Amino acid sequence: MPVATAEHVGAAYSPERMLAARERSWAALRDIASRIEVGMDEPAARDLAKQRLKAAGMQRIWHPSIVRFGANTLKTFRQRSEPGTVLREADLFFIDLGPVFDGHEGDVGDTFVVGDDPTMHACANAARELFERTAARWRDGVMGTDLYAFADAEARAMGWRLNHETKGHRVGDYPHAVHKAGTLGKFDAVPVPGLWILEIQIAHPDQPIGAFFEDLLIAA
Repeated sequence: MPVATAEHVGAAYSPERMLAARERSWAALRDIASRIEVGMDEPAARDLAKQRLKAAGMQRIWHPSIVRFGANTLKTFRQRSEPGTVLREADLFFIDLGPVFDGHEGDVGDTFVVGDDPTMHACANAARELFERTAARWRDGVMGTDLYAFADAEARAMGWRLNHETKGHRVGDYPHAVHKAGTLGKFDAVPVPGLWILEIQIAHPDQPIGAFFEDLLIAA
């Protein structure tokens, strides 16, 4: 796909508004995470996310809010969670938000741990660390098609499994798909800052837990 086509934006696009949408999305995610409690089920957590995003002033969502508890953290975006899953006293969960602020798309995700289980904390931290390593590789001028091969090798070296079904994608002024959608892992050029989401999802090699982290690729 030609670079100019894959990275096309609309007349309303503003780099400053993209960064502002990112910051507002992260603030909303932290707020939601702080309100999720042991004993809550995923539908209740999604309702909470909807309420808090509305309170944060979002215009709409461009993708549904995803909240996964426990073993459901191994599920990809389009997979359904096991019903009836509730957050336990020693557990982990991730949140994936896709709100629109001021006509621009936010897309953020992170994993959180309830309790002191060291493996769960290591899993959440590993997803963040792998994101940072892969983003740093992108800043060296690496094409999108090569980023996930790098992430896979790094995940293995760190002792985790990369979920290859979860790959990054385009964002922009809403709706970005009218201008051009696209998958980061299939983009055969160096992605420009501010238009691409890097998604990282990993799994423990033996235990039924995973972690997720995503953010906008921006210059350091």
